[in-house]
Amino acid sequence: MFFILIFVTCLLGTVSTNRLFLGTFDPWEKWYGSFSESERIKMVDMIRQMFGFAYDNYMRWAMPFDELDPLNCRGRGPDYADRKNININDVLGDYSLTLVDSLTTLAVMGNVTEFRRAVGLVLEHVNFNKDNTVQVFEANIRVIGALLSAHLIIVDKNALLGDFRIAGYNDELLSLAHDLANRLMSAFEETNTGIPHPRVNLMHGIPFDTVNETCVAGAGTLLVEFGVLSRLLNDPTFENAARRVNEVLWKSRNCRTGLLGNVIDIQTGEWVVTTSGLGAGMDSFYEYLLKGYLLFGQESDFEMFTIFYSTIKQHMRKGKSLQLNFRRKYCNYGSENHPLYVNVFMNDGSVSYRWIDSLQASFPAVQVLYGDLEEAICMHALYYTIWRKYNALPERFNWHYKVAEIAFYPLRPEFIESTYFLYLATKNPFYLHVGKEVAESLEKYTKTKCGYATIHDVADKSLEDRMESFFLSETIKYLYLLFDVDNPVNRRGDQFLFTTEGHLFPLSAEIRFSDIEVRVPESSIYGHCVEGELAVCQRGDISPDGVADGDQSSMDPFRLLSCPSRALFRRHVLPLRSVYLQSLHDSLDVEYPFS
Repeated sequence: MFFILIFVTCLLGTVSTNRLFLGTFDPWEKWYGSFSESERIKMVDMIRQMFGFAYDNYMRWAMPFDELDPLNCRGRGPDYADRKNININDVLGDYSLTLVDSLTTLAVMGNVTEFRRAVGLVLEHVNFNKDNTVQVFEANIRVIGALLSAHLIIVDKNALLGDFRIAGYNDELLSLAHDLANRLMSAFEETNTGIPHPRVNLMHGIPFDTVNETCVAGAGTLLVEFGVLSRLLNDPTFENAARRVNEVLWKSRNCRTGLLGNVIDIQTGEWVVTTSGLGAGMDSFYEYLLKGYLLFGQESDFEMFTIFYSTIKQHMRKGKSLQLNFRRKYCNYGSENHPLYVNVFMNDGSVSYRWIDSLQASFPAVQVLYGDLEEAICMHALYYTIWRKYNALPERFNWHYKVAEIAFYPLRPEFIESTYFLYLATKNPFYLHVGKEVAESLEKYTKTKCGYATIHDVADKSLEDRMESFFLSETIKYLYLLFDVDNPVNRRGDQFLFTTEGHLFPLSAEIRFSDIEVRVPESSIYGHCVEGELAVCQRGDISPDGVADGDQSSMDPFRLLSCPSRALFRRHVLPLRSVYLQSLHDSLDVEYPFS
């Protein structure tokens, strides 16, 4: 009996036995603690059908227009009647956008025949000699990113995704990407700072009614696509333009806090909007510093990201209460309110707005790449609870009043992207349950007779007649990959990098090691800022967890927060302990899934 007691006592300390014993009595662990193989296979088939339904209806009703109107079953292009309608015209350039943006999803799903046909249609219909004014950011991530990704899939000698070679293919997609990039380069003309204008006319260059203001993400999300293009063409022009922007933004951070604002004047370098956050207008800039380092290996990219991440955690990470200074250091330990990242003023780090937005839901995926799993789990859990409240993710959610502040949901991918990356990192079935809920909500509330529609109001599920291209390029792709565990992308995950639009670039020697002369900072990146030196930005002062450390090895990507994070979450059946998951549901007035 004594030895049996010792044996049981030892078992109780293990994760496997926690699953065995705790899962029996804890309703949260029972609900989320397993996901059957048959259910996984069912989800793969369901999501493949969702893509087929949306894509086929676009091809039937909308091609060669940019988007499908899923309520009226017709195509949508630029709004020529109202040239100032930037909600439409920033994105739609009359270049069959949804077809272009869907190319890599066709490849990920292994549909070789349709991929080849779609490439042929792109070459037949797409050209950029159009009198249309588009946003540089959108044209880059959606069109250039898609064209480059599809090109690399076609010419991949290792056939990482399969054999997608096309007979007679002569780098036409690369040439299209080059053509569009040349047109976008006009945005860098007539700017005193090197930060590009936010929009260009594809035929005439800078519009006569241009504005001199741009957001950080709009200017600073060029490095990945422009860098890959430069290295494929052996022409540093594009990458160096992107790197100059990042350097200017780095030097424009506030000297007291280390934070950036949201909107900057491209002529004066003055901040127009001084709110700092992780959502709209800023999100993908941080993402591309880290991904640029992973692709190209330039140390300054990683160093800038590391320091920005430290300042973000220092100033934006708060507790969800009026007393925002009460913070729970670890997500799975402590009794304070659930942590969240809030919008703050760049000058002093004080809270600026009491809302978070849906674009911020992508940041856990960045945290996974950086190795901060504990924080990624924490941040994702908050967005999951908001999703459960509405069966969708409102564009803005007021965390103080616990209501949707901007209530539409345009089928955005950011939340499911983070769900996918967290599943890759943890293999916890919790995230499969999350993905299933998302897919079923999309099917129930957004499916129409010929596509999937934007939710106008998450409260009543009224719809708008629009299906943006990212639904096929990202939302469906990440859902599919979440469940298709044998997909080549998942089997070779360390050989690919996703762009911010969900396109795939290989982590290859051809791209990483190039003979082009790449711009590097004029001197050490440390010590530069708008108003003199920033004390926290001296080399060796900041470690990845924001603690002062003179050890130079703190900048080593293999010594990030991954080790303590993994140790923390592996102690529990669920990524976030059930007591905290329940507390989140209670605080946001959300019903339990098993109630």
